[in-house]
Amino acid sequence: MTTPRVSLRPTMLSDLEFVVSVEQDAANRPFITPWERTQHEGAVRFPDFRHFIIEVGPESTRAGFVILQGCRNPHGSVELKRIVLAPKGQGLGRACARLLKKLAFTQLHAHRFWLDVKALNTRALKLYASEGFVEEGRLRESVRVNIEGADGYDSLIVMSMLDREYQARVALGEEQG
Repeated sequence: MTTPRVSLRPTMLSDLEFVVSVEQDAANRPFITPWERTQHEGAVRFPDFRHFIIEVGPESTRAGFVILQGCRNPHGSVELKRIVLAPKGQGLGRACARLLKKLAFTQLHAHRFWLDVKALNTRALKLYASEGFVEEGRLRESVRVNIEGADGYDSLIVMSMLDREYQARVALGEEQG
């Protein structure tokens, strides 16, 4: 899938060193729970997952990656498992969120597209809310966080969008259906 800003292509095994390096970047680590390379390999191979490389620009430069889970879910509940970008502050997260919503609802025929995000990731929370995701609840202090020597817990905020909400946004011109 492609927009003028970003494109998604299936992750190849040869991309996994890049994927792991982006996850291990100090700017990303506080906001995700990094996987081992073998977990990414499994996601690339397992049909219920979609693992994509995010590319930008005319040279298709790798800018990050995305993992969707539940792509074969019989209830039509697709999860945005992970989105990790190397460059920050360029609007790529918003472009990806819009592209992923379109993919989830038009190609994967999701009834519900959902995600969880750490409460300390206020930037992502604002982005998802502005893109029409609705907060469903909080998993209080459900993940351990160790940032710069501070050891503690953070809550996960579960957010989702339903197919009818997406279609309403398309009708209002807020999405490119």
